[in-house]
Amino acid sequence: MRYANVIVDISAGQLDRCFQYRIPPSLASQVQIGTPVYVPFGRGNRRTRGYIVELTDRQDYAGCEMKELSEVIQTEVAVEDQLVQLAVWMKQRYGSTLNQCLKTVMPVKEKVRTVQKRFYELSPDQSLVEQVLTQARKRSNSQGRVRVLEALQMQDHQSEEQLLQSQQVGKSVLKGLVATGAIREVCTQSFRTPSVLQGEGAKPVRLNDQQKLVVEEITARMDRPVDQPKKPCLIHGITGSGKTEVYMELIAHVLAQGRQAIVLIPEIALTYQTVMRFYRRFGDQVATIHSRLSAGERFDQFERARQGVASVMIGPRSALFTPFPDLGLIVIDEEHESAYKSETMPRYHAREVAVKRAEMAQAMLVLGSATPSMESYHRAISGTYELYCLTRRASKDSILATTHVVDMRKELEAGNRSIFSGTLQTLMEDRLARKEQILLFLNRRGYNSVVSCRSCGEPIQCPHCDVALTAHIGWRLTCHYCGYSIPMPKSCPACGSPYISGFGLGTEKVQMLVEKQFPGVRTLRMDMDTTSRKEGHQDILSRFGAGEADILIGTQMIVKGHDFPNVTLMGILAADMSLHSSNYMASERTFQLLTQAAGRAGRGSKAGDVVIQTYSPDHYSIQAAARQDYGAFYGEEMKFRQLMQYPPVMGMMAILVTSAEETLAEAAIQADASLIAEGYPMLQQIGPTAAPVSRMKDIYRKLLYVKSPEHEILLEVKQRIERLHQELYSEKVQLIFDLCE
Repeated sequence: MRYANVIVDISAGQLDRCFQYRIPPSLASQVQIGTPVYVPFGRGNRRTRGYIVELTDRQDYAGCEMKELSEVIQTEVAVEDQLVQLAVWMKQRYGSTLNQCLKTVMPVKEKVRTVQKRFYELSPDQSLVEQVLTQARKRSNSQGRVRVLEALQMQDHQSEEQLLQSQQVGKSVLKGLVATGAIREVCTQSFRTPSVLQGEGAKPVRLNDQQKLVVEEITARMDRPVDQPKKPCLIHGITGSGKTEVYMELIAHVLAQGRQAIVLIPEIALTYQTVMRFYRRFGDQVATIHSRLSAGERFDQFERARQGVASVMIGPRSALFTPFPDLGLIVIDEEHESAYKSETMPRYHAREVAVKRAEMAQAMLVLGSATPSMESYHRAISGTYELYCLTRRASKDSILATTHVVDMRKELEAGNRSIFSGTLQTLMEDRLARKEQILLFLNRRGYNSVVSCRSCGEPIQCPHCDVALTAHIGWRLTCHYCGYSIPMPKSCPACGSPYISGFGLGTEKVQMLVEKQFPGVRTLRMDMDTTSRKEGHQDILSRFGAGEADILIGTQMIVKGHDFPNVTLMGILAADMSLHSSNYMASERTFQLLTQAAGRAGRGSKAGDVVIQTYSPDHYSIQAAARQDYGAFYGEEMKFRQLMQYPPVMGMMAILVTSAEETLAEAAIQADASLIAEGYPMLQQIGPTAAPVSRMKDIYRKLLYVKSPEHEILLEVKQRIERLHQELYSEKVQLIFDLCE
């Protein structure tokens, strides 16, 4: 007798244990690990969905009546054995429930109706074909049949669309010919392909000596025997050094061995240019996913991978869970990006999960960045990762742009109250006169950052979140956390004063000021507001790349990975915006943003300039970014991390408690702090305190940080706190763990 251990997917999501069911003979051939099933659950034996996580010959509960599996769910995609194991590992590491982890490793959970493509071909019985053709020629109302048969005699096996269009006939003509037996209808599955996967092929590029050496050394490591471990590789290459070309050579090596590759990219804004480069090299072997695809397109992309039609998957975090049968390579481009960290349960980091999946699949993991994360670079120089460096740009004619750091305090002293420094204005005028393009980067969308009262000083707050509303053109105030939106009030909600106004700067206001400062200039704006529709990113980038605009104004999505040869000026309007946040990674993120932004200018044969406008010109992150000097930044930042005992020097875990009742959230976080203080007195604690956004969507948020040099101790603490919450707080309090290394 065979048994299945099933994780039951109930709507409450709190039940996180397996239940054993007997496998009836009628279903024995249909079940495997990961198969979605219906089972009788509870006293009422209600029909409940679940997933098989283990098959066994051993009955765990001897002497009791065992229920049977009811049915295999045919409308869902089964989870592969390896992905189930990955989900179990993610539960142990990041908390959450096994249900949530299983849903995470299943980017496509429901089957979508397949699209059939019809083709027509002549019957092998030539005498029958001639007989039908002869009869049709004799009848004036059958000339459509004549045209179709003659067309198929000239070129057999034509699609329905091709015949209908070229022979000017209706579907009834084709159906009539099928009925006579003169032609046959052949149906094949047609995959819905995103519009980005359309274009012509291209030959491989010629690698320089540095690129060749990196490819040769990594492929040699990839080809080692199975029993030899494959360390993850970190490629640290300056902007424009040709990391993508290296990735493509590694992928070609894997494909030649009959294996598959996954390429992770952090932003949907990077999808168009990045995917097209891979598509031109590998053609129809490329599949892509992102959040803007329809359910049908998304399903078909994973189905192409599952069926072996596609061998290269490109996309964000969820692409990591592509069901490839023989995965040989995982590439994480721009590995430092925060987008690789999940903001929902389980709070996993794609880099860490990729290490585990590569280990399970005996695949190679390659990380790449011009500004590696502190964690990855620390692992590389300590020997956990292999480090490879690309120190010059791939194009012989391309050199790093000249960088100007402008002290905005001195601009104000000189009487310049514009958002544009004198240096930036002069360079913008020069580039516009030379018909070259400009990027202006501001890390904030909207018109004004904050609207507040000039009488009492109170900002206009979101009633559901502990944040101020942002003003947009049209004078609507919007919360960027929950979407709450209202018209601009005529008076202050706090004191009734009519003197309310916007302060700060947003991308919409920058666009308005640019058009006022430079009459006749053609501008495009790229932020979350202008890219909300499905093809928004692709449309804006295509138009800018085609020269339809002189200046592209945008948030972070314009500074990462794009390659526009005619862009010779990058203006960074508020370099300090990310520098003074409360996060310990503020300096690192500022350096990364500024360095990535600086790398967008002068990527072609034309020389480029970068203007960094700042109120902190002497800060080491800004100085290092201006010089594109990662080593100098890493050295200074590590001094800070060592002094404060922050990752990667120490492991750190954030414990976030949320509840609709503030007193309950406070009691829970205090109980967690007491448990740690009593059971683990050697651990450092920060807090407990209110989270930076202490209320979001009417949910109160309390935060506690715990530090330890041993990661296993943090996992042990996590498990004890999980048990404490299960015993005391049930579903009234939500518990979220965030592990940093």
